[in-house]
Amino acid sequence: MVIYFLTLLLAFGITFFITPLVKKIAFRLKALDLPNERKVHTTPIPRLGGVGIYLGFWIAVGTAVFAARFWGIFIDLTMLLGVFLASTILLVVGIVDDIRSLAPTTKLIWQIVAALIVIYFGVEINFITNPFNGIWLLGVFAVPLTLLWLVGITNAINLIDGLDGLATGVTAISALTLFLVALLTQQFGAAILMLALMGAALGFLRYNFFPASIFLGDSGSMFLGFILAAASIMGVFKTTLVLALVVPILILGVPIFDTLFAIGRRLKARRHPFEADNRHIHHLLLSFGLSKREAVMAIYIACFVLSFTALVVTLPK
Repeated sequence: MVIYFLTLLLAFGITFFITPLVKKIAFRLKALDLPNERKVHTTPIPRLGGVGIYLGFWIAVGTAVFAARFWGIFIDLTMLLGVFLASTILLVVGIVDDIRSLAPTTKLIWQIVAALIVIYFGVEINFITNPFNGIWLLGVFAVPLTLLWLVGITNAINLIDGLDGLATGVTAISALTLFLVALLTQQFGAAILMLALMGAALGFLRYNFFPASIFLGDSGSMFLGFILAAASIMGVFKTTLVLALVVPILILGVPIFDTLFAIGRRLKARRHPFEADNRHIHHLLLSFGLSKREAVMAIYIACFVLSFTALVVTLPK
């Protein structure tokens, strides 16, 4: 358990201490989120939050991989390299978007590129567990399903990032739950990734919770979503866990369903599926009279309930 504590502490500490420097850099680069009629903040807020999270996460993971050799813990370095390369590409794309803004289609193309990279390195949904009779091999459907999952979850976290601390907190809750599932299924590499992600998210949440002094930006939200998606494949879909498909969907239920509804209503209105609007679940909660902090806490509670349900169905009967 020492390696897990070390991973969590490093990810939290590095992100916590480096984020104030990232804020200063964001102001100098004019990477600012300006208020408008769709957004709920009223003053310019620096973005580039993904930089601090990225550094905290990967320094912690790198240290854990080195230390794992002394504890006899096996970690698939090939898949890890693929996740590193792909997440680095998304971070750079996110930084560019935070500074000068990119078209939704451009970001989508780069998300697909990142997804194809990790698939090439072995992060792939090869089968789905059949709770009644073994497993279903996906064959030619493996790559399309994996691609859909990686891009879908990346955008789900990106789209839910509309209130101070919302996407960051949801990621921390989801990462903790996926960490516990990975431990139960003895997927130690995925467990380290999830604990590092939780630590980095919590370190950043100190500055991102209401009232936020820095935002994730696309550099942060895409990074968080992509790591969640990739690690869930490594920690859940790579096992013969009964209901393996249901568990990550439950854990990430809030951002998944919010994204599905968002895409559905935009397509119905003949708009781009990733074009921003003000009808996400957090906007609806605000319209019901909840404060920003209350709306975030309500969504946190929903995530906790869904995550607890996922853990219950994971436990051996």
